[in-house]
Amino acid sequence: MSHVSEMWCYHWKWKLRHCLCLFTAYIICMQQAAHGCYDCRIVLTDPSGVFTSPCFPSDYPNSQACKWIIRAPHGFIIQLTFIDFDIEEAPGCIYDSLTLDNGESPMNLCGITAKGLSYNSTGNEMIVSFKSDFSIQKKGFNASYVRIAVSLRNQKVIIPQVPDVDAVSVAETVSVPELSQFTLCFEATKGSSDDNDDWKVFSYTDALSTEVFSFGKTTKGHFLSISGTQCILENALPRNAEFFTGTFQQLCVVGDSFSGSIGIYAKSTYRIVYCPGIFGKVIPGNGRLVLGSNSNEVSSLNGDIYNFRLWNFTMNMQTLANLSCDVKGNIVDWENEFWSIPTSALKAENNLSCGSYLIPSSTIEPTSCANLGSLCQATVNATTPTPPTVTTNMPDTNRNDKPNNGGLFYRISITVYSSNSNSESKVRDVVAEWLNRTFQNWNYTVYVVNISIYPGSVKEGVREKRSIKSFEVLALLVYNATNNINLEEEDIRQKLVSNNGTMEGGYKLQTVTVDPVEKCLAEENPPNYFWPDTRPTVTNFTLCHGSSVQTASRTCYLGLKNYTSYWGQPDLRNCTENAADIANQLLNLTGEGQQLTSDKVNDVVQKLKKIVNDEEIDESLGSTVVTIFSNILTSSDSVLAASSSEALKTIDALALKIQFTGPSMSISTRNLALGVSSINSASFKGGSFSVSPQNNASDFQIDFDKDQTNAFASVVLPPSLLKNLSQDEFEVISRAQFTFFNKNGLFQDAENPANLTSFVVACSIGNITIQDLQDFVKVTIKHTKIQEDPKPTCVFWDMNKNGGNGGWNPEGCQVDAESNENETVCLCNHLTHFGVLMDLQRTVTQIDPRNTKVLTFITYIGCGISAIFSAATLLTYIAFEKLRRDYPSKILMNLSTALLFLNLIFLLDGWIASFDIDGLCIAVAALLHFFLLATFTWMGLEAVHMYIALVKVFNTYIRRYILKFCIIGWGLPALVIAIVLASANTNASHVYGKELYGKDANGQGGDDFCWIKNEVVFYVTCAGYFVIMFLMNVAMFIVVMVQICGRNGKRTNRSLKEEILRNLRSVVSLTFLLGMTWGFAFFAWGPLTLPFLYLFSIFNSLQGLFIFVFHCAMKENVQKQWRRHLCCGRFRLADNSDWSKTATNIIKKSSDNLGKSLSSSSIGSNSTYLTSKSKSTTNTYCKRNSHPDNVF
Repeated sequence: MSHVSEMWCYHWKWKLRHCLCLFTAYIICMQQAAHGCYDCRIVLTDPSGVFTSPCFPSDYPNSQACKWIIRAPHGFIIQLTFIDFDIEEAPGCIYDSLTLDNGESPMNLCGITAKGLSYNSTGNEMIVSFKSDFSIQKKGFNASYVRIAVSLRNQKVIIPQVPDVDAVSVAETVSVPELSQFTLCFEATKGSSDDNDDWKVFSYTDALSTEVFSFGKTTKGHFLSISGTQCILENALPRNAEFFTGTFQQLCVVGDSFSGSIGIYAKSTYRIVYCPGIFGKVIPGNGRLVLGSNSNEVSSLNGDIYNFRLWNFTMNMQTLANLSCDVKGNIVDWENEFWSIPTSALKAENNLSCGSYLIPSSTIEPTSCANLGSLCQATVNATTPTPPTVTTNMPDTNRNDKPNNGGLFYRISITVYSSNSNSESKVRDVVAEWLNRTFQNWNYTVYVVNISIYPGSVKEGVREKRSIKSFEVLALLVYNATNNINLEEEDIRQKLVSNNGTMEGGYKLQTVTVDPVEKCLAEENPPNYFWPDTRPTVTNFTLCHGSSVQTASRTCYLGLKNYTSYWGQPDLRNCTENAADIANQLLNLTGEGQQLTSDKVNDVVQKLKKIVNDEEIDESLGSTVVTIFSNILTSSDSVLAASSSEALKTIDALALKIQFTGPSMSISTRNLALGVSSINSASFKGGSFSVSPQNNASDFQIDFDKDQTNAFASVVLPPSLLKNLSQDEFEVISRAQFTFFNKNGLFQDAENPANLTSFVVACSIGNITIQDLQDFVKVTIKHTKIQEDPKPTCVFWDMNKNGGNGGWNPEGCQVDAESNENETVCLCNHLTHFGVLMDLQRTVTQIDPRNTKVLTFITYIGCGISAIFSAATLLTYIAFEKLRRDYPSKILMNLSTALLFLNLIFLLDGWIASFDIDGLCIAVAALLHFFLLATFTWMGLEAVHMYIALVKVFNTYIRRYILKFCIIGWGLPALVIAIVLASANTNASHVYGKELYGKDANGQGGDDFCWIKNEVVFYVTCAGYFVIMFLMNVAMFIVVMVQICGRNGKRTNRSLKEEILRNLRSVVSLTFLLGMTWGFAFFAWGPLTLPFLYLFSIFNSLQGLFIFVFHCAMKENVQKQWRRHLCCGRFRLADNSDWSKTATNIIKKSSDNLGKSLSSSSIGSNSTYLTSKSKSTTNTYCKRNSHPDNVF
C-alpha cells in the first residue's frame, strides 16, 4: 500500500510539475504578445509617417491610454488623415474614444465616421489621444500624417516659364521706392538638362510696363540691367560656365549709381564691376517685380528660387559675409506678406538654408508601467497567480454623465466555499466569469476591473467533516452613473446574492460586503495649494500660487492591493518658470504690432525686474531683456509714465549684473543700446564709449576707446576718474557700463517744462557713485533737431527728484564752447544719465492737463456756437431782401461767411487729420489758413468802411463799392495762399501738414491737427498779417469812437447815464465787429499767460455769437422783418408798418440816428452816406465834379 501510495504521489508530482511549466510558458508568451503592441506614447517629428492604435488591425486591448504628439518646425502645420477608423461607438463617445487636439479645440471621435477624413492643426503641433475602457474592443484606427509648410522660409518657388500665367510677383501692398543704391540677395538652382543661355531670374518694370531692372544671362555672360543699361558681369561671374547648378547657390548684387559700380558676392568672394552707364541713374519706384522673365522674348531661368531679399542701401563685403537669415530685406523679404505666389509654384523642402526643421527621428517615451498607466493592470480574464501590485491611474474617460468627471468605485468583498480542491487560479476564473454574467444586461452600466484571490479560514470541525476550502475574493467595481442615477451598495449586494445559485463548479457564496471607495480628502499640500475632495482616478487642477494663468495638478489614485484611494504628489512643474521662457513670452507680448497699455507695460517691467534681480543674466538672456525694453520704448510717453522710474532702475541693474566673456560686450537694438567693458582699477588710464549708427542698419554700434566722427553720443572718462575712491570701492571695481537711449519716453520730468532735444546717454562705474571729479567727464550728444539759435543746458537725471520719480538736474554740468547747432558738449564732474534741454522756437508755455482740457472744451463749444449763429446771421440777411440793400449789411454778410467757414473747418480739422491722408490734410490746412486770413481782411474792411462813412462823410464816392471790397476781402487771402503754395513748389507738405498740438509739459497727450508746419510761413502770413490788420482796426476804432462820442456829446436831450450806455454799447459792438478781442494774444506772456488764454478762447470762439447779438438781433429793422415774416398773432407786424419811414433821405437824418445805426450795424442801415446804389445815383454828377480826386 505504501508503494502504491508512493507511486501515486510521484505520478501527480510529475503531472503538476509539467502543468506548471506549461502554465509559465503560456504566461510568458501572453505577456510578450500583449505588451508587444503597447508602445503608444510617442513623439513624432518625421516630415510624414503612419501610426496606428495598439495591435492594429487586430482589436485593441482593454484599458488603453495612448498619446501621440506630432511636431513640426515653426512655419508648418500638421495634416492628419484616418486611412481606417473603427472605435466602439456610443453617444458622446463615452466609452472608447480618440481625442484630437489641433491646438484650438479638442474633439472626440468614435464609431466609423472619421474614416477617410483629414484634419489640420492650427499650429505646428497636434496631439492624438486614444483610450479604451474595460469591455468591447474594435479594430481601432490607422492614421497618416504629413506636415505642410505655411511659412515661405520653408518653401522654394518654382520659377514660372510662361509670363503672366501663374506669375510670381511682389504683392501689391509692397511699395518699392526709388533706388539709387541697393543690395539684392537670392538663391537659385538651374535644371541640369537646360542648355539655354538666354534667361532672366527676375524683372522689374515701371508704371509704364517698361523694364528698368533685371538680372539674367545672355551669350555674352551674366548681366544686370538698370534703366536700359546692361552691365556684363564677366569679371565677377563665369561667362561660359554656369554659375547656378542643381543645388542652391546664393548670389548677392550690390548697386551704387553714385559710383557707377556693381558689387558681386558669390561663393565667399566679393568682386566689383564698374559700369559707367548706370552712373546717376535711379531705378523708379512703384513698379512691379516678377520672378522670371516678363516677356515671351526672353525665357525665365528654368529652376527654383529662394530667399529673395532687397534693401535700399549698399552692404560691404564684411556685412555680406555675416549676412544671416534673420536679416530681413527692408524693401522685399522672403515672407508670405511680401509676395503673391500661386500654390502651384510653391514647394516645401527640409534642406533650405533658412528653413526651420527638426531631425526626423522619433522620440519614444519610456514604456514602464508608471508611464503606461492602465496598460499594466490586470483584466478580469487574466490568470496571473498573484494579485497585481501596480497602481492603476486610469485616465479620465471624459464621460459627461460622471460626477466630477470620475466613475463611482465600489469595493466588493466575497467569501466563497468549495468542497473541490481547486487552485486559486481556477477559483479566480470561475468567480470572474460569474461576476461578468451577473452584471451583464443589468440596468446599471458597471464593470469589474480587478479581482484578487486570497486563501480563507474555515472552522476546524467543518473542514474535517466536509473538506471545505474557503477563498476570500476582493473585486473592484466601476459604475458609470448614466443619467445621474444613483446605485446603492445594497443594490449591488442583492444582485450578487440573488445570483448565488448560478456560480458553477460547486462554489457557494457565503458572505458579501459592498463598500464605496472613499474619496481623497481635501488637504493643503504644499502650503498655499488647496485640493478639494476628489474621486479616485480624477485629476484636480488649481492655479499656481501668485499666477493667474499657470496651473498645478494633483491626481487621486486608486490602489489595487486593497482598493483604497490615496493622493499622488502635486505636479508643480508649470509653477516653476524658466527665466528665458518668461523673457521670450514677454518679447512676443511687446513685439511689433502689439498694442501696449500703461498696465501692460508696468506688468512687463515688474517681470523684467524680477528676472534681473533673481536670475543669472548671460548675454543671451540679457539681449532678450534689452530687446524687450527697446520694444517698450516705442510706446507713447503717457503709457510709459507710470513705470519709467522702475524701468530705468532695472536697465541699470541689468548693465551691472550681466555676465560676459572677453574684454567687453555690447547689445544694440532699435531704441536702446547697452555696452559693458571690463576695467582694471589699478591700471586705469581713462577710456571712452561711443554709439554710432551701423552701416545701413537700424540698430546702433557701440565702440570702446575709439573716436567716431559721426557718433550720436560719446563719453570720455578722464584718467583721474578713480582717484577719489576709497580702498574698498577701488578694489571692487571691475566694469564700466554705458547705455544709450534713442527714445526719451522714460525721462519725464513733470516740473521742468523745457524740451529734451537730444539723445540720452548714461555711464557708470560698477555699483559706486562717482562725483566731485577733479577732471571733467566729457559728454557729447547729438541733437534730435537742428537748433538754429541753440541755448542748451546740460543736465543729468536725478533719481531723487519728484519723490523718487526722477527729474532733470543741471548741477555739476556745464556747456562746453565746442557745442554747435548739431551737438552739445557737456562737461560734468559726475557720472549718470545725461541729456540736453533747450527751449524751442514757437514753443508756447506749457499748460497743465486740466487747463488744457478746459480750454479745448471752451474752444470747440464756442466754435460750434459761433458757426451756428454766423449761419443765422447770414440766413437772415439772405432771406430778407430789404435788410441787405445797404453796404454795411453786405459787408457784414461777407464777414459772417468767412467766420462760418473758419469755424466749420476748424471743427472738422482734427477728424479729417485722423484719416492720415496727406493730400486731404494739406487741403484742409490751406483752407483753414485762407478763411482765417479772409476773416482778418473783412474785419479790416469793416474798419475802412466806417472811416469812409464817418470821417470822409460827403467827400467820397466809390464806384462799384462792394465789388472792390469783395476783390480785396477774398482776393488778398487767396493771393497769399497762392504765393505760399507756389513758393513750396511741389513740396506742399513742407508748408502744410499734420502735427501734434496740445501736448503737456511732459510731451504727453495732444491731438493731430492739419495746420501750417513751416515757421516762416506762420509768422509772416498769420502773425504778421494779423498785426497789420489789428493795428489798422485799432486806429479806425479810435477814430470812429471819437466821432461817435463827439457827435453824441452835442445832444442835450439825453442824460449822462444814457449817453454812457449808448457809447458803451457802441464800444462793445465795434470791439467784436473789428476783432479787437484777437489782441488778447499779445498779452499771453509770463504770469498773464493763462488768464489771457482763457479770454482769447472765450471771446474769439464766440465772435459769431456776439456779431449776431449786436449786429442782427438788436437791429430794429431786423426785428421788424422777423416779426413781419416769422411771428404770428399779436407779435406779428402789419405789412403797412413804417418800414419805409426808416429809409428816408439820409440828408434829413440827424446825428442821433448815426449813433443808433453804429450800435446796430457797421455804419447803420438807417443812416449812411453810402446806403444804396439808388440813393447815390441822384448826386453822382455833383460828387464827380466836386471831388474828382476821390473817385476809385
